[in-house]
Formats: sequence, C-alpha cells, structure tokens
Amino acid sequence: MIEATSCGGVVIHRGKILALFKSYRNRYEGWVLPKGTVEPGETFERTALREVREEADVRASIVKYIGKSQYNFSIPEDTVTKDVHWYLMMADNYHSRPQREEYFVDSGYYKYHEIYHLLRFANEKQIVEQAYQEYLEMRNNGSWRGKRYY
Repeated sequence: MIEATSCGGVVIHRGKILALFKSYRNRYEGWVLPKGTVEPGETFERTALREVREEADVRASIVKYIGKSQYNFSIPEDTVTKDVHWYLMMADNYHSRPQREEYFVDSGYYKYHEIYHLLRFANEKQIVEQAYQEYLEMRNNGSWRGKRYY
C-alpha cells in the first residue's frame, strides 16, 4: 500500500463556493474541489494555497483548518491511501480559470445547495458541509477574515 498526502481548499467568496469540473480522457468526469500533492519541504497550508492558485487561478487566504478526509484508490501496481487536509479559504473576487493541463475544463463559484449536488465525491460534500457551517458561524459573529499566505 502506498500512502499519499494532499491539501486543498474550500474557497468562498460572498457565500459562494469554488468548484472545478474535471474531464479526463472520457474516463473521469465530475465537479471537485481544488487540491493537490504536498511537495517536499512544503507546509500543508502552502500546498493548499498553491493548489488553489494553480488549478483555479484563484488568490485565496486561509481562514482556518477544517479537517482531514481519507480515501483509497487503485493503480495498476498497488492501492493508494490518500489523506487530504482541507482549509476554509476566502477569495477576494469571483475570478477563476481552470488549469487545462490538469484536465479542468470549467470552474466557478456556486451556492451551497448547488455545489452540494454538483460535487462528485461524498468526502468532498462532507468537507463542504463542515466548511460552510464554519463560514456561516464566522460571518454571523463578525470574525470572517482571512490571513494572506500566497
């Protein structure tokens, strides 16, 4: 078994959440959150911010750590167990541009009830649910502020 670690973001601007549509050679298609692999010497926070920037061309700031999800997938020679660390993030505007080199063909910000039904994976739906509840609580108590890292 191979262990891997990725980091990603639930990016919110004015109550809407960023999602990317990935279409990989007619074998994989669906809406996902931005995330990617930790590079050597990189912190989890830096990875999450870099991946959001690379995959969606979004400059974001981290508000807080949300939690970890885990899933397994098979590759021809083994099984991979992947941990994904998620951060609630704030974007300054609605701009996004999908990274074509990674097979992302669309991106945008969606209302909570829309994105919940768009997302392909149950673990990402759960993370969005957690992140959105945090966002609502923070917005209601006036503490919805980000810290710029990237």
